[in-house]
Formats: sequence, structure tokens, C-alpha cells
Amino acid sequence: MTEKEIFDKIAKIIHDRFELELDKITPSLTFASDLDADSIDIVEFVLELEETFDAEIPDEDAEKLVTVGDVVSYIKEHQA
Repeated sequence: MTEKEIFDKIAKIIHDRFELELDKITPSLTFASDLDADSIDIVEFVLELEETFDAEIPDEDAEKLVTVGDVVSYIKEHQA
């Protein structure tokens, strides 16, 4: 899967979960600051990522995912 395909899937999840327009979702978007996501929002988002990408994201890795770009890079590096 390419970075663009990964980004598009993540953007759709963010659009659906946080009701943010797709054109406002960029790699530099932060979950805490820009989306005002709390810890429960983040956990639910990570669970949805795991389901979407058929991957397990350990808690210690999830804590390091601050921006959309971080998530894209993580998924790209860990895809089967």
C-alpha cells in the first residue's frame, strides 16, 4: 500500500470520527491540538486503525503518534 493510499484511509477515518472536512486533513494535523481529541478519542481512533489496516499498534507506539503524518509513517513501516 502506498503512502497516499494509507493517508486516504486515515483521512476517511478522521473525517468520519472527528467530522473534519477531508481538505482540512494534512500530514501535520495533530490529534490533541488540532482535533481536540482526548485520550478516549485517541484509543478509539487507534482501535479503528488496527481494524482498518489489520495491524496491532502497541500502546507505547500509539503514544508516539502525534500527527497524521506519524500515523502514515508508522503504518507504512509496519504493514505486512
